[in-house]
Amino acid sequence: MKTIFPKGQLFINGQWRDSSSGETFPTYNPASEEHLADIAKGTANDANAAVAAAKEAFENGPWGKMGGAERAKILNKIADKIEEHAEELIDRESMDAGKLRRDVTRVDVPHIANMFRYYAGWTTKIDGSVKDPEGVLGEQLLGYSRREPLGVVVGITPYNFPLILSVSKIAPALAAGNCFIHKPASSTPLSAITLAKIMQEAGVPDGAYNLVTGPGGAVGSTLTKNPDVEKIAITGSTQTGIQISKDGADTMKHLTMELGGKSPNIIFADADLDQAARIAAMGIFWNKGEVCVAGSRILVQESVYDEFLEKLIAETKKLKVGDPQDPTADLGPMAGKAEFEKVMKYIDIGLNEDKADLVYGGKHVPINGKGYFVEPTIFANAHNKMRIAQEEIFGPVVPVIPFKDFDEAIEIANDTPYGLASGVQTKDTAKAIRAANAIKAGTVWINTWHEYDPNQPFGGYKMSGYGREQGKEAFEAYTQSKSIWVSLGFPEEKNESTELCLEK
Repeated sequence: MKTIFPKGQLFINGQWRDSSSGETFPTYNPASEEHLADIAKGTANDANAAVAAAKEAFENGPWGKMGGAERAKILNKIADKIEEHAEELIDRESMDAGKLRRDVTRVDVPHIANMFRYYAGWTTKIDGSVKDPEGVLGEQLLGYSRREPLGVVVGITPYNFPLILSVSKIAPALAAGNCFIHKPASSTPLSAITLAKIMQEAGVPDGAYNLVTGPGGAVGSTLTKNPDVEKIAITGSTQTGIQISKDGADTMKHLTMELGGKSPNIIFADADLDQAARIAAMGIFWNKGEVCVAGSRILVQESVYDEFLEKLIAETKKLKVGDPQDPTADLGPMAGKAEFEKVMKYIDIGLNEDKADLVYGGKHVPINGKGYFVEPTIFANAHNKMRIAQEEIFGPVVPVIPFKDFDEAIEIANDTPYGLASGVQTKDTAKAIRAANAIKAGTVWINTWHEYDPNQPFGGYKMSGYGREQGKEAFEAYTQSKSIWVSLGFPEEKNESTELCLEK
C-alpha cells in the first residue's frame, strides 16, 4: 500500500528500532482518509525497555549529572532544530491530525520552540533556601533545602495538539534534569517521531529522551504501572486520568493531569456583541472544536439573547470547512473516524434526546466524498441540564443557554463537573473581575479567548485535573524538595539542662 511518510520506529536509548513484536499500525489523513504511514506497534517489553534506559540515563548517564547551564545549551539547540525542521513538523502535524496548516505554521511550531527556550532559562534557577534554626539540644544548626529532579517521567499526550501538549511536558521535565518517555496518541504519532529525531540531532544523551508508540493498553498501562517511573504527566479524558491515577497509586507516583472541560463563555448584556460573537465563534470552532478549553457552553443574558444569537450565526456562516492544506479553510476534519462518530452522535442527542433547537450546521460535509468534516453546529434554547451542555463533545458543537442576571450566570457556569477554562465578555471591568473570581476554573479569559504563553500556568479545577503546565509552576512540579540539616556544634557555654540531657 502506498504511503506518504516513511515507516515510524521506536526511539529507545538513543537507537531507532522496530517493535519487539515486529508489528505496525497505520495512521491516516482524516481529510482524505489516505494511508500516511505504518508505525511501530510498541509492546509491554518495549515500554519496560524505555523505562530501563531512562533510569540508567538518570542514575549513571550524563543527563542526571549535567549542570543546568549545559542542559540549557541543549534545550536551546532543540529549539533551533525545531525551526530547522519546521516544514517537516508542519506537514506531519497538519496531515496526521487534520489541523489547519496555517495554524500549525503560525501557532504550534513557534510555540514549542518558545517553550524549549523558556525552560532553558529555568535550568540555572533551581533554587532552595537556607535557615539558621536552633537544635532541640541547644546545638547550632544549618538547615537548607534543595530541589532535585524526580527521575523517570512519562508523558502521555493526545491527538488534538500533538506537538504543543507534548512539549509542555517534555521541556520542563528535561530542564529540571529528569529523563523522559513519550507515549503519543496512536492516531497522531507522526510529529512525535520528528521530535525524537530533533532530540537526537540536538545532542540529548542516550536514554534521556525515549519515544514508544503503540496502544494505550499494552504501552500506556505498562508505563503507568512500572515502579521505576516517578511521575506521569497526561493530557486526556477525565476517564483516562482516573484510570492512570489508579495505576500509579500503588507506587505513589507524582501526577500532573490536564483532563476534560466544558468551559462556559458568559456574554453579559453590556458586552460589545459584535466582538463577543467573534470571540465566541473562535472560542468553540477553532481547531474544529477539538480543544480541551473550547468555549463549549455559551451563556447569554436574556435581554440580548436573540440579538447575540443572530450575530453568532452570522459569524459562523463566514467559516469555511475545508482541507487543512487550503489556506482559506477555517475548520478541518475531526482527527479520526472515532472522533467524527462521537461528534455526530452528540448532534443526534441534541436533536432527539435534549430536543434543543438546531439553528445552524449539524451535517457531515465530506470533500470529494472523503474526510471526517463536520459543519460548525449551534443549538439554541438550550439549558444546562442537557447532555450537550454537560458532557464533553470535543467537536464544533455548542449549546447557547440564556441567563437572567449575574448570580444565575455564575451558578450555571459552575454547574458542571469540569473546571478547566471559562470566559467573560463585558465592558464593565469590575463585573468581569467579580465573575473571574467566582468562576471555578483554572483559566478565565476576559474579552478574549485562546490566549497562551509559556510563562502563564495552565490547568484545571475539579474533574478537569490537577497540577499545572507551563510557567514556573510546571517546572517545580518536575522537582522535589529535600531538607538537609548540618550540626555546627554546641556553643561554648552550655546551660545546665543541655548538659543533663547530653549526659543521659
